[in-house]
Amino acid sequence: MKLSLQVLLIAGGALLGGLTARAQNEPIPVAIVSLEHGHAEGVFRALAKTGNVKLIAIVEPDKDLRAKYGTKYHLDPALFYDTMDAMFARVKPRAVLIYSGPTAHRGIVQKAAEHGVDAMMEKPMATTLEDALAMREAARKYHTKVLVNYETSWYGSNAEVLRDVADGKLGTVHKVVVHDGHNGPVEIHVPPEFLKWLTDPVGNGAGAMFDFGCYGADLMTVMMHGEAPLSVTAVAQTNKPEEYPKVDDDATIILRYPKSQAVLMPSWDWPFGRKDMEVYGTKGYAIANDPMTVTTRFAEKSKPETQTTTVPVEQSNSLEYLAAIERGQIDGAHDLSALDTNIVTMQILDAAKRSVKEGRTVEVTPVPR
Repeated sequence: MKLSLQVLLIAGGALLGGLTARAQNEPIPVAIVSLEHGHAEGVFRALAKTGNVKLIAIVEPDKDLRAKYGTKYHLDPALFYDTMDAMFARVKPRAVLIYSGPTAHRGIVQKAAEHGVDAMMEKPMATTLEDALAMREAARKYHTKVLVNYETSWYGSNAEVLRDVADGKLGTVHKVVVHDGHNGPVEIHVPPEFLKWLTDPVGNGAGAMFDFGCYGADLMTVMMHGEAPLSVTAVAQTNKPEEYPKVDDDATIILRYPKSQAVLMPSWDWPFGRKDMEVYGTKGYAIANDPMTVTTRFAEKSKPETQTTTVPVEQSNSLEYLAAIERGQIDGAHDLSALDTNIVTMQILDAAKRSVKEGRTVEVTPVPR
């Protein structure tokens, strides 16, 4: 019995749809480049829990770091390569996860872009605005994605506060205060390969001012719809010179917008780790107390209310977000991790550094988009 052309087309379409759906659900192949950033510990733990991302290579020439991570996470020695060129000669990931110091981000992103490979790096994006703009140029030239991973991007509390602002629930936002940091990288015993560049003024760009100032700058940029501040005023000092002789361990950054001010307080001098945000508007306030809880009070309410938030899977951590981006399930433009957002974030950090050095308020001229 002969099958009609219509039946064959329907059957073929169903088969193609099934293959497409299967491909859409296949894990995204990624490579880790460098292991000198202490946050690499977190990505290995996350990789063990997700079915949406698959590790196919690790670029790390340091034999001691290879052994450290290889032993702790039971990694196949065949995963390791000395260089990105050696890796690309054998495998091609969809994206690279960068766990180097920020001064290496530019070269890694450029090399990945030349191979048509996307990149996600740990915050901050760079130590200089020049490096950030060079990464944007590479992404545009080769049509690749560049993302920046902040722990605070996956906080349900921050997402809820940003929604309240966007929905107008707080009215016109006039004041934002962001506290970020801990009691110091020495005090919390970060690994030596991390501490080496983190406390170097060239390797980290600054001290606590860059390490934790980037969080608040990132959040403010999204809150302000990608607009750069009119000016930046910053002060920084070293309260523990015996531990941090070359960089600041405490800073305050003031951002001025047409109708708003933000005070960012990055520090390695807090008595404990904290990442929280307060937003005050004409109709009320919203405070992200911790990763999952938000306290709000509105003008018509006599008492504050606290709620626990939730996030969808694709917003729960960097790997799930990356997988959703790669599959086209979310666009990601203007997000906390987005390239355009982080160019403005780097403008803020660059201006803050100049403000400290020159002892004055720095007017910000937005870079062309």
